[in-house]
Amino acid sequence: MKPLQAILRTNRLWRETRAQDMIEYALLAGFMAVAAGAVLPNAGASISTIFSSVTSVMTLVTAAPAG
Repeated sequence: MKPLQAILRTNRLWRETRAQDMIEYALLAGFMAVAAGAVLPNAGASISTIFSSVTSVMTLVTAAPAG
C-alpha cells in the first residue's frame, strides 16, 4: 500500500501549479536586474548613493527623540 501512496503523492506534486507563477516572476525580476546592469553599468553607483542617503536620513529620523 505504501508504494501506491508514494505514487499518488508524487502525481499530486507534479500537478501542483500554484507556486509556478511566483517562480516565473522571480526569474523575470532576476533577468531584468541582469539586463539593467548590462545596459546601465554606471547606474549601480548612483543607485547605491541614493540608497545610502535614504538610509542615513531614516537613521536620523529614527534616532531623533519624539516630542
